[in-house]
Amino acid sequence: MRSDEAKSGYTRAPNRSLIRSLGISDMEMEKPFIGVANSWNTIVPGHTHLRMVAERVREGIAAAGGVAFEFNTIGICDGIAMGHEGMRYSLASRENIADSVELMIQAHRFDALVCICTCDKIVPGMLMAAARCNIPAIVVTGGNMLPGHHHGCEISLTDVFEGVGKVAAKKMTEEELFELEAAAMPGCGSCQGLYTANTMACMTEAMGMSLPGCAAIPAVDSAKLRIAYESGYRVVELLKEDLKPCDIITTKSLKNAIAVDMALGGSTNTVLHLMAVAQEANVPLSLDDFTKIGETVPHICSMQPGGPHSMQTLHRSGGIPAVLKQIKGHLEESLTVSGKTVYEIADGVRYIDDNVIKGVDSPVHSAGGLKILKGTLAPNGSVIKSAAVVDEMWRHSGPARVFDGENEAMDAILSGKIAEGDVIVIRYEGPKGGPGMPEMLSPTSALMGLGYTRVALVTDGRFSGGTRGPCIGHVAPEAAAGGPIGLVEEGDIISVDLYSGTLNLDVDESVLAHRRRTWVPKQKILKGVLARYARYAGQADKGAVPE
Repeated sequence: MRSDEAKSGYTRAPNRSLIRSLGISDMEMEKPFIGVANSWNTIVPGHTHLRMVAERVREGIAAAGGVAFEFNTIGICDGIAMGHEGMRYSLASRENIADSVELMIQAHRFDALVCICTCDKIVPGMLMAAARCNIPAIVVTGGNMLPGHHHGCEISLTDVFEGVGKVAAKKMTEEELFELEAAAMPGCGSCQGLYTANTMACMTEAMGMSLPGCAAIPAVDSAKLRIAYESGYRVVELLKEDLKPCDIITTKSLKNAIAVDMALGGSTNTVLHLMAVAQEANVPLSLDDFTKIGETVPHICSMQPGGPHSMQTLHRSGGIPAVLKQIKGHLEESLTVSGKTVYEIADGVRYIDDNVIKGVDSPVHSAGGLKILKGTLAPNGSVIKSAAVVDEMWRHSGPARVFDGENEAMDAILSGKIAEGDVIVIRYEGPKGGPGMPEMLSPTSALMGLGYTRVALVTDGRFSGGTRGPCIGHVAPEAAAGGPIGLVEEGDIISVDLYSGTLNLDVDESVLAHRRRTWVPKQKILKGVLARYARYAGQADKGAVPE
């Protein structure tokens, strides 16, 4: 066992002395030491209940013959950080989480790892660490929040964000917005729809790193505590079997995760995070893989924010195992932490509500829920959640309205300076230029709330999983790296075509060459984490991992 390096032999007497101070007995000293990385805190709604989840994980580890040692990681709530400077720190926290788990695992020589996590950057950060350390590991995602209710209707956080635009448009009073605010988020768990947190939970299960059914179980459901116990027990078995993350996170399993992503119409951020996980696992993955899979796997589940279904509804309809069963013909056989293969999990499903999780012969859309767009505005690619775009906007051309930052764009939107047909360009919000590639749910929700139906938005930043509409993010190269998005001028025509997968700046190359000769990137005065992140951050098409 790895832990013997810290506890075996007479030379390790000082180390054992410290371990004994924790109350560890002679009998426990002979057992495997299991690290439990828990992102519990009291500021993130998705994390406030994770102490209880961790208790069950520890009980499962003990029952299987292991000794659990729990430690904490940071966790940022993207919703609370949204719309101000705090959002620039979110993506950088993913790397911090991965590093902190690696530090604890390697320094203390744990034999295996359980990751307890919820929310946008925490799940991928822990997956990255698991792949990097490559000791037997299992992930327990904390579960989704129950839907809010207002005047007999289910509501979620997106309704509150869009309410801001409705107030600005005089379609809603501030008192009515307060009613929404007070009713939308009823308790613990990750935001109710298929936003980034829940999409990453689904990706974790689909790639085989969580037990079957884990992703869609609501945070307050007792099934979450049962699966936590089972996960703790199972990680000790994984250690005995010597089954490690890099045995599970393979080209096949990541392609299966992408297939599930396309079937569900998940958050655009999964592209960023799956690319990062692939790099840690030394698995080749590119934007072209997303394109190829998206062309063949249909979108079969109409999830919030683009559709009506919450994560709770997905759980009641069969969860991710049911999705696997419906798209089994598009999957590749791969192993999971349960010991079962993906095919075995799919074959074991006994119930599917096909009103929610449709069959491939009667899909919501014939193509996947995410699309990669390339062209003269995004030579290295960009991402759009096509499942959340109305058919009328799958092809659009319009004049560019250019803003060097989210705040400028938000001011223009709320003050009525945007016209139908415009293409809003928000730049210098990429990994280096933002820095930190902030999510932009505020401007996209404001557009929806104000009632715009024919306005597109293009950015080198990111969007929240709660974004809907023709919003294109992750444009690469970003403006700060000299990408064409930095050369766009007010009134330039931008063309978007989801059918052909293109995003073009309709300006003659000779004109762009002239602009390029006089272009000077915007500079920001930075310090601390953001300065360090901006110095090393890679581009979005490579997962924005530090170079």
